[in-house]
Amino acid sequence: MTDPRAPLPGIPPSLIDRVKNLLMTPKTEWAKIDGEPATVQGLFTGYVMLLAAIPAIAMALSLFLFVPRTVVVVPGVAVATGISVTAIIAAALIQYVLSLVSVYVMGLIIDALAPSFGSTKDPLKAMKVAAYYPTAAWVAGILLVIPGIGALGALVGAIYSLYLLFIGLPVLMRTPQDKQVTYFVVTLVVAIVVIGIINTVGTRVAYGGYF
Repeated sequence: MTDPRAPLPGIPPSLIDRVKNLLMTPKTEWAKIDGEPATVQGLFTGYVMLLAAIPAIAMALSLFLFVPRTVVVVPGVAVATGISVTAIIAAALIQYVLSLVSVYVMGLIIDALAPSFGSTKDPLKAMKVAAYYPTAAWVAGILLVIPGIGALGALVGAIYSLYLLFIGLPVLMRTPQDKQVTYFVVTLVVAIVVIGIINTVGTRVAYGGYF
């Protein structure tokens, strides 16, 4: 008989536990993350690259399942309309790469702003924050498969991810209590501007170049 608690095939138990604990007991999990040895490469290959793939794959599936791909017959000529499979895959890949870039940029932003708010400048711990706080948004990204509901689910996931950022940022970056809110707000504003520009450019390339 299969153990219902066994990990899913191909997914390391630590990954499942990390996701579950960040969502269910974030304060305890951030404290655990703070004391763990890590490398930037390990954070990306063992966590970020796996979780960030969820919304990208879900988006591709949604486009493939629900966006019509038809052929319009004009006198003597068949004209294809809609989105091609190649375009769907290309757009999903570009969105995936942008997610990875956004995580890395977020880590740089967190580390660069740390001294301004009495926090400890630590590139690795800043990258830990950037790597783990989007967990809820990535997991909720699976709902993007379903038109309409997916957008709402993604919004809820994004809001909870901001909560994870608010909790984890001061723990890992050693932020004084009186500067925690300001550090969080400024980091968020700078990230919205910088990452927003990156994603806007990338999205135009993805949709403008392939759709």
